[in-house]
Amino acid sequence: MTTSRDSFDSIATLQVAERRYRYFSLARFAAASGRDIDALPITHRVLLENLLRAEDGEVVTKDDILALAGGGGGEREIAFAPARVLMQDFTGVPGVVDLAALRDAVAARGADPRRVNPLVPVDLVIDHSVMVDRHADPDALRANVALEMERNAERYRFLRWGQAAFDNFRVVPPGTGICHQINLEYLARCVWTRELGGATWAYPDTLVGTDSHTTMINGIGVLGWGVGGIEAEAAMLGQPISMLIPEVVGVRLEGRLREGVTATDLVLTITELLRRRGVVGKFVEFCGPGLEHLPVADRATLANMAPEYGATCGFFPIDRQTLDYLELTGRDAGQIALVEAYARAQGLWRDPQRNLGYGELVALDLDTVVPSVAGPRRPQDRVALDQIGRATREAIELRGRRVPPAERAGGDAHRLRDGDLVITAITSCTNTSNPAVMLAAGLVAQKAVSRGLRTRPWVKTSLAPGSQVVTDYLRHAGLQQYLDQLGFNLVGYGCTTCIGNSGPLPAAVDAAIAAGDLSVGAVLSGNRNFEGRIHPRVRVNWLASPPLVVAFALAGTTLIDPTRDALATAPDGSPVYLADLWPDSAEIAAAQAQVERSLFLDRYAQVFDGDDQWRALAVPEGETYRWDSDSTYIRRPPFFDRREAPVADAIRGARLLALLGDSVTTDHISPAGSIEADSPAGRYLRERGVAEDHFNSYGARRGNHEVMMRGTFANVRIRNELLPGVEGGHTRMPGDAAPVPIYDAAMVHAERGTPLVVIAGREYGTGSSRDWAAKGTRLLGVRAVIAESFERIHRANLVGMGVLPLEFSDGLGRARLGLDGSERFDLEGLAGMAPGQMLELVVERADGRRDRYPVRSRIDTANELRYFRAGGILHHMLDQLAQR
Repeated sequence: MTTSRDSFDSIATLQVAERRYRYFSLARFAAASGRDIDALPITHRVLLENLLRAEDGEVVTKDDILALAGGGGGEREIAFAPARVLMQDFTGVPGVVDLAALRDAVAARGADPRRVNPLVPVDLVIDHSVMVDRHADPDALRANVALEMERNAERYRFLRWGQAAFDNFRVVPPGTGICHQINLEYLARCVWTRELGGATWAYPDTLVGTDSHTTMINGIGVLGWGVGGIEAEAAMLGQPISMLIPEVVGVRLEGRLREGVTATDLVLTITELLRRRGVVGKFVEFCGPGLEHLPVADRATLANMAPEYGATCGFFPIDRQTLDYLELTGRDAGQIALVEAYARAQGLWRDPQRNLGYGELVALDLDTVVPSVAGPRRPQDRVALDQIGRATREAIELRGRRVPPAERAGGDAHRLRDGDLVITAITSCTNTSNPAVMLAAGLVAQKAVSRGLRTRPWVKTSLAPGSQVVTDYLRHAGLQQYLDQLGFNLVGYGCTTCIGNSGPLPAAVDAAIAAGDLSVGAVLSGNRNFEGRIHPRVRVNWLASPPLVVAFALAGTTLIDPTRDALATAPDGSPVYLADLWPDSAEIAAAQAQVERSLFLDRYAQVFDGDDQWRALAVPEGETYRWDSDSTYIRRPPFFDRREAPVADAIRGARLLALLGDSVTTDHISPAGSIEADSPAGRYLRERGVAEDHFNSYGARRGNHEVMMRGTFANVRIRNELLPGVEGGHTRMPGDAAPVPIYDAAMVHAERGTPLVVIAGREYGTGSSRDWAAKGTRLLGVRAVIAESFERIHRANLVGMGVLPLEFSDGLGRARLGLDGSERFDLEGLAGMAPGQMLELVVERADGRRDRYPVRSRIDTANELRYFRAGGILHHMLDQLAQR
């Protein structure tokens, strides 16, 4: 902060009770610059303060500050320096692996490896590794945690090494909760402080995280979003996040939600609305009188799913509700007073009377929101609850199957059929952070038990809260016992089913699905339901609120209209309907009285301690990591072993590795779930003596590049259009129609020295901020990805790995190219390329004909171009650290 030029004399003092803080005042800036910033969106005000604090005349200039203060989006590049970084273990482990390898590379150049050290606070929360092996069992939590520690001990020892070896790096042990909920309930401060130059400086709490749902924290006025692991590593080491000034879309909420409508219904409605409007790469800022009736838990639910509606973030300004939430969750009174004083002084406080200058304003009357689900394959595909039976039927019939009327046999005997549910899971950060919907699930369970109901025996049930506080208030309200009686026993604290850690299905269920090639379903209270994500056997996946998850577990199928049809039959023969079980707002409010400040204070008092198993782990020592050549979990990545020349002037003679359709997700590109035994990754593990029941998951193996590159494009539901009718990670070699695993084909091309390209449709790379989707792409030899449009995070990740993202222009798409895999591809003019430049793709056909097509570079900023020229962010950082 002392390095800021402060061209606008904006430093001021803020007195809060007995404490004095220095800060960069936006009011002083406005007076000195003559800029009227009263209508500036709140998110732009946060960015403006960030630039004032970082002004150095080079990375951040006076002109950058004035451009941002002018309002609106634009083509000007700015540098954002987040206050901190948040990580989870699936993305955090490869991030720490990269830092460890970077230390080796710096040492190899004769420099001090300690130069590789986080310069901003970093918190890593272990939350993605627990799997639902045991369920519907009082002992499920203990059993699943024991298996988690057994499977992941090597990874956890590595993280504990990182905690000791790096400064500013803390690890929240497994079994504590989901990173976004812990961030919301404990880590975030709303206003950050730092001691520097004998003064205490105050500034907005901002962050980037290695999980796309980092956006959840915007629910309490903390600006943050998800980035890839390699971008996060750069941010840790002091590199700014390069971005164009974002356009801000205002979402004006009016009215209030109807009785019986949940925050989940609202977020699914918002996701559908904004995905259709198109907000990719934009900031979304919520405003309007409807916020008066929207508590922080509901706001966090909306902010969480910003990736699903495509926005960089979904931001809620600080107001009285924010302060009440900070008090409830145990924040210090002095911190709360600072948050209010700073927010008011900087114009970050929500003012209903102020009209802000949004680039676009979208309105939604909360009274129009109806009970909803989303699916069966994408979170933006909202379906009104009364239409889920029709939508399920249509999804099954798309496979050419006839769907007979649903039948429900009594007792445990049941012939599994299309449309049956085999998984119902209360899980994920989106909903388990919201006491209203979690307690509503408990109330539905209570009423179901009182009617003598039980869940269907072919349905795997589970409850995985986002923090231990949820368990406390469910028990204090007397509701956990009813969830237990329906099989929703506590299975762990983590993402579980939402990330694909749903665990094995009962053997009889699994065999029946395989024998009948059935289209069975899952209902989860999550945020992602992409193909192949929840479970490889489950094709029809629905997102729903926690109370609806319980209701569908009672029904055992989604081939019904749950608003009209009976969910089940009571022992006395009477039908039981959803309306009989659904709690009213007064019942939910009474249960919420059990959510007290003391619960948060007690649970977070020892948040970093961990249990006996965690503390007993043997931790390696040393400033550099001692790699084990026999490890199948943690291996030194090859990024620094040999420096392949970046694309200098052209890509010539490239072959097509895969031709993909629309909405290809990072799950399709780099799956997180189970590893098939006969896949290239499975063969690799078997060859090294790993038994199939110890394969763990792709997510847990992200510290091993050998597994991950073999798993790239290995999703069981991905469809390569070079092989019509074939599902799974296969392609064809030129001149041969036989399916070949994509990894095997890539290795053949690598031996021949042939560069590769991938061509895809719209929304390429939607979903999780998964850096291995870009790392694996690069290690397979792909030099360019050409798509009709990209999702924000994956596009940036490709650039960060030295892979060129290109977009078709002039309405051109993959279909018009008429590709069959025999073609060769050239890209000229890369030497003098500028951000956003138009280039020419040359397609050479088998008959020698050469067709030319316009494509646009999606290297959007000058800083991204520097990364690309260096061969990626990692090499750029190595050059800087070694020369420092």
